[in-house]
Amino acid sequence: MTATIIDGKAFAARLRGRIAEEVARVKAAGVTPGLAVVLVGDDPASAVYVRNKGRQTAEVGMESFEHRLPDDTAEADLLELIARLNTDPKVHGILCQLPLPAHIQTDRVLAAIDVAKDVDGFHVSNVGLLSTGQKALVPCTPLGCLMMLRAQLGSLAGLEAVVIGRSNIVGKPMAQLLLGDSATVTVAHSRTRDLGEVVRRADIVVAAVGRPRMVPGDWIKPGATVIDVGINRAAGEAGATRLVGDCDFESCAAVAGAITPVPGGVGPMTIACLLANTLTACCRAHGLAEPDGLAA
Repeated sequence: MTATIIDGKAFAARLRGRIAEEVARVKAAGVTPGLAVVLVGDDPASAVYVRNKGRQTAEVGMESFEHRLPDDTAEADLLELIARLNTDPKVHGILCQLPLPAHIQTDRVLAAIDVAKDVDGFHVSNVGLLSTGQKALVPCTPLGCLMMLRAQLGSLAGLEAVVIGRSNIVGKPMAQLLLGDSATVTVAHSRTRDLGEVVRRADIVVAAVGRPRMVPGDWIKPGATVIDVGINRAAGEAGATRLVGDCDFESCAAVAGAITPVPGGVGPMTIACLLANTLTACCRAHGLAEPDGLAA
């Protein structure tokens, strides 16, 4: 069996096209969705990511507000900025780029963001809403995974899903989203006993543990759908490094029914889902109809 490759780059491009159409509808009603991104420090990877977010925000017709602060910014000053963004009617989504400098308490900053503008879905209130099956803004990476699974499989009801990883950013919200679609969900992790046997039961495998090529092909049930969230650097040819996922792609693709590659799978969906969350937050703030399929 040769797996169908789930092209996250193409999926994200189609999603952004749909978002652009919906943004035009919202703007015709007199509202322009706005996303504010806050970057503290000069981490090169974060700077590139923020720049890409700003470009894609503008491309779909939204307002992009960037706030770049020096590495030694006081926590009180960052909280003051967030308080201003919370009350700014032009801003419908607020994202504070992580990681923050060590002298700033991340939990305190995330808790300061207005729940209705928390487009990263990290605020404890959004986490609670998701876990109790209520309307919430959910983390972007799991939302992107859910969209791709729905597109690939249709209904997820009754399918057995194994999520490898229990982080607050991916593993736990991914499990909640799958439960919301009536899948039967097991959350596994690096300390799960007989992990291979657990994974072999799954119709859906979401690997988000952060270990390169941890999942071999002989763990995959024939025909299963594999979503590889991992982005790891591993040794390549001639001493170079290459990006690999948490799954051993070649052996897993020989068994799975469908699989996401790394790179080009889940990664491109994260920013696209950030834009989807911003649009959703804007519609909710102004009592406008929410587009179908852009929220959990």
